[in-house]
Amino acid sequence: MNVSSLRINLANETLVDISFQINSSLALVGQSGSGKSLTLKALLGMLPSSMACELEHDAAFELIAGKTLSLVPQNPFTALSPLTKIRKQFFSEKSRVEELFGEVGLDLELLDRFSPELSGGQLQRVVIAMALESKPRLLLLDEPTTALDPETKTVILDLLKKLQKKEGFLTLFVTHDMTAASSLCADICVIREGKVVEDGIMREVLQNPQEEYAKTLIEANFANRKFRE
Repeated sequence: MNVSSLRINLANETLVDISFQINSSLALVGQSGSGKSLTLKALLGMLPSSMACELEHDAAFELIAGKTLSLVPQNPFTALSPLTKIRKQFFSEKSRVEELFGEVGLDLELLDRFSPELSGGQLQRVVIAMALESKPRLLLLDEPTTALDPETKTVILDLLKKLQKKEGFLTLFVTHDMTAASSLCADICVIREGKVVEDGIMREVLQNPQEEYAKTLIEANFANRKFRE
């Protein structure tokens, strides 16, 4: 998927003016306020009416939230209703829901529980299953490991990598965490104040960043300049 241009304006101020291409998995990386969340909201059609959005992308790729693209939100603890059993928060038939639970490695008995009865890792797997319910072409990840402990974070990232390989969807991983980005994504796009400052193949950018901003982000995440394969 090629987003040839995305421009978001508020009054006379341009907040985001970027372009990027997702070949398989792309990490959109930047510090808070860089424009990552605005980019996600633009793709999902969730920007407020006060913001003017100009989005150009591949004509063959329709951006339809809940169909061609789905979102895995940042915090699984607030993503689900605490008063409704997990089973009733899916819209698919029983067989499809159970298939999804198998894909994310959850026991079927959890379907009849409420979200406060599940651990953070279990909740994130439920949310991932929900995101895959419509068989999206593009999966948007909004820092989905931020609320998890390090061990669970690794498990979830490995699960996402396995699911992408199996299902064949594209991934856009929005994060400030270079470690997580390097473990999941093949390519990277670093943005600052709504503009792309560096992009390319993940390994090449991590090993030899050209811009000082990207170099600072990498050094803050990798004390010894090492990252997962």
